[in-house]
Parts: sequence; structure tokens; C-alpha cells
Amino acid sequence: MTQAHRKRRMASSPAIIRAQAILQKEMVREFLAEFMSTYVMMVFGLGSVAHMVLGESFGSFLGVNLGFGFGVTMGVHIAGKISGAHMNAAVTFTNCALGRLSWKKFPVYVLGQFLGSFLAAATIYGLFYPAIFNYSNGQLTVTGPIATANIFATYLPDHMTLWRGFLNEVVITGMLQLCLFAITDKRNNPALQGTRAVVIGLLVVIIGVSLGMNTGYAINPSRDLPPRFFTFIAGWGVEVFRAQNWWWVPLVAPPLGAFLGGIIYLVLVGSTIPQELQVLENPMEYEDRKIPKTMTHQIATSSLTRVCVSPNRPSVQPVPPLNDSICMEQF
Repeated sequence: MTQAHRKRRMASSPAIIRAQAILQKEMVREFLAEFMSTYVMMVFGLGSVAHMVLGESFGSFLGVNLGFGFGVTMGVHIAGKISGAHMNAAVTFTNCALGRLSWKKFPVYVLGQFLGSFLAAATIYGLFYPAIFNYSNGQLTVTGPIATANIFATYLPDHMTLWRGFLNEVVITGMLQLCLFAITDKRNNPALQGTRAVVIGLLVVIIGVSLGMNTGYAINPSRDLPPRFFTFIAGWGVEVFRAQNWWWVPLVAPPLGAFLGGIIYLVLVGSTIPQELQVLENPMEYEDRKIPKTMTHQIATSSLTRVCVSPNRPSVQPVPPLNDSICMEQF
């Protein structure tokens, strides 16, 4: 039996056919897209934090911002055409709440994001295990001068209070969602074709370098909770949930902020865009509005009438005018 024949038999086996059928389902593809894009984003992001915490001269806060920002860029390239590459439960919640995504997809997206983020935390732990124990002298601590739990999740600095941190997360996640709508709004001034991933990554970098000091800019339940849970089971213990009682803020504040940011953009910007700007995107609808109703009736009537070109030639049935409008893509 030749190798080519064996490959054909394997490709036609019932198990492989069933697996291929499952992988072609829309929700399965979206789940895997969110899983892989979030995993890649978090590996680059958490890896950059590990460099800042563990390496004396290998990392910096700017490096963290670049790691997360361009990690987001890579995630958009991986999943942008499949699921939209949310990589953020707050963004998914906002799109569902505003009717841009079906609620039945919400648990699928969030589960993929959480699993990808959890696996990324496990990957970084495995890669940096010797450095973590060398830095902390074998003690996995959450707070203090040799704390290492902050590699994986966000914690409040001493100058911040809980409710100021909550407000901070609401504001900066609102900024994130507002700018995301602007970047992807085809009726306004969106990112040029092919540049959307880079622009979104730069947005994350800008948020980090300008607003990231107070809370570490979690701005994403999928970025904070799964790695925090990983540290809980990996040896840091229950203190990861008790420290400053902060754990619930990155879970609640970002969805609230993203929803408010989306509403603000749609009301103050999206609703004020003149309708004339949509003419080029929907020319048939615009032409239909310009033609009076009486003329439209005459055209529709004439289109149903047979026209004889000549006595010796068969009659010709003209094609009816197009009336279907062109759907505009929504993010």
C-alpha cells in the first residue's frame, strides 16, 4: 500500500470526516478563534510582565504596553475574519448588549477567551518557573517586595483605593470601546484596509502608557480572572482573591465601562453622521429615493410589459429594476 493511498484512506475515515464537520460549524470556529487569539495575546502580554518583574534589565513598563499592544495585533490577525477577535469579555458583552452579536454566542466567546487566557498563564508559569523561584527565594507571594502574583493578574498600588480603582477601570475601558467603534465605523473615518490590527494594537499601547499606572489597566475580565485563578491553584493560594478585595473589580468594571463607551459613541458621534455620507455605500437606495413614486410605478408597470423589437423577431422581456438594498457591514 502506497503512502498516498494510506493518506486517502485516513482522510476518508468516519472519525476524520466527523471531526471536519464539527470544525466547520460556525460557533466551533468562533470558539477556537477566540481561544487562539486570546492565548497568543496573553502569552506575549504576560511574558512582557514577567520580564519587567523578574529581570533587572530585561523589561520595563513600556515593554509591557508594547507586549500587550502588539499581542492584540497578532490576535486580530489570527481571528479577525472569523470571530472579530474580541479577546475581551467586556467587548463581547457590549456587542451583545447593543445588538451587534447574538446573546447565544456570548458564552461561546467568553469560554474561549477564558480558556485561552488560563492556558497562557500556565505557559508563562512553565517557561519562567526557574526565574520565579529564583527571584522569590522559593516563596510564592502576592504582596511585598518579592511578590510574583502580579505577573499574572492586576493588583492595586498603595496610592489607590478600591472605588477609585473601580472608577479608573470604568473610564479607561470606556475609552477603549469608544475608540474601537471609531476605528471600525465605516460611516465615519475607519482605519484603512489592512491596518486595523495595527491601529487597535496601538490603541492598547496608548491606553497603557497614558492611563495604565493606577490599576495596571486590566480593562478585560478575560485578561485578569483566568490567570488569577491559575495562580490560586498553582501555589499562591487564596490570597490572590483576598488582597485588597480587588479581584471582582476587573470582572465588573470593564463591561460597565465598555457599554457606556459604546453608548457614548453611538449617541454623540454615530447618530450625528449625516445620512448623505451613506450614498456611495448604498447607491440604489439613494436613487430610489430620488425617483418620484409615480415614476417608480410607471417603471415597475413597464417592466412587466412585453416589448416587440420587430415583427420578425421574438418579443424581449426586459430585466426588472433592482430594488434590493446593499447591506452595510457592522462590526
